[in-house]
Amino acid sequence: MKYDVIVIGGGPSGLMASIAASRNGAKVLLLDKGDKLGRKLAISGGGRCNVTNNGDVDHIIQHIPGNGKFLYSAFHTFSNRDIITFFEDLGISLKEEDNGRMFPVSDEAKTVVDTLIAEVRRLGVKIKVHTPVQQLLIREERLQGVVLINGETILADNVILAAGGKSVPHTGSTGDGYAWAEQAGHTITTLYPTEVPITSNEKFIQQKQCQGLSLRNVILTVWNEKNKKIISHQGDMIFTHFGISGPAVLRCSQFVVKQLQKNKVNTTVTITIDLLPEQKIQQIQQMLLSKGNENPNKLLKNTLKSFIPERIVPAILDKLDINHERCNYDISNILWEKIAMQIKAFNIQVNGTLPIEKAFVTGGGVKLKEIDPKCMQSKLLQGLFFCGEILDIHGYTGGYNITAAFATGFTAGKNAALLGSNIG
Repeated sequence: MKYDVIVIGGGPSGLMASIAASRNGAKVLLLDKGDKLGRKLAISGGGRCNVTNNGDVDHIIQHIPGNGKFLYSAFHTFSNRDIITFFEDLGISLKEEDNGRMFPVSDEAKTVVDTLIAEVRRLGVKIKVHTPVQQLLIREERLQGVVLINGETILADNVILAAGGKSVPHTGSTGDGYAWAEQAGHTITTLYPTEVPITSNEKFIQQKQCQGLSLRNVILTVWNEKNKKIISHQGDMIFTHFGISGPAVLRCSQFVVKQLQKNKVNTTVTITIDLLPEQKIQQIQQMLLSKGNENPNKLLKNTLKSFIPERIVPAILDKLDINHERCNYDISNILWEKIAMQIKAFNIQVNGTLPIEKAFVTGGGVKLKEIDPKCMQSKLLQGLFFCGEILDIHGYTGGYNITAAFATGFTAGKNAALLGSNIG
């Protein structure tokens, strides 16, 4: 049997591509190598599935630092507001939470996954799981379908690659699609982890002095070799046995990776943590002085824990080479100022991140200059389309990556169907 469109990959972009192609009249086959569809979608948003973000398009683009501007055309076809309408039309009530994040009222990702699969089935899309693809079927420079690992050939004029990246591989995202893209002549840009915990060899980290310590609403800043600020993010974080993690850390991670690649000498990157972002350094210094003068015989470490978490105090004292048993009366004005500076910019040398398999999102992918942003079709091979994380697009967590997946999936599916009808 010959299909109009074959979609490879049953994640968010693949499911959306299947729906859009079928709604536009195409006979669609959805292939997935795993045992079920929507595995990554089922664990997204902490298992609640953050389906999109309710900000305007420019807000969405700003929160997709990895080539977000490429998505303007796709958002013109299927925006985040269209995503909201799409799910509500399918009977899923959504609610808005902090920072514009949109979740199903049920608070269960299963609601979203089951509804998408049900719509795919309702539209008559043929679904084949446990069906890994070997390669694209390209003859005489024309795309004619796919070849499965078992040797079976399935014919189609249009193929949509929605096979994902390399992050969270237990959901099926193991980078299979990159080889198929290269088979068609496409370039794969360097792959790297994004939205991933950061590692450090700092002594206090290795000795697990702060392991498990959570910090609320701090500001993390990444610095380059010339001590110029690269990026700052405000939010929560946590110290781990290998380094740091948490929302603010994840957003900084891609900038750490890129800076390490740029560094000519240093094998580490500096991150600073503003422990008291609401206070200016002069205010902190004055508060410390006042507290110290009130209790001159009190140990410095006990005074500091009135302002910052107790477990980080030893690390700050060690940074400044201050004996842990020194009293307030023994601290000079210059030293109080240095302590205040550490509270505003607690310095951590980081040396990398966890591997791409531990990341939430893959950086890098199919080179965007080789793809038409209006339809998501390859510029190198007619009938080949791309969507989702296989593309060199990545955003922050908070509904931005899944928005990109749904938008590119819908755009690819719609245009693959229209191309198929034009060919016919």
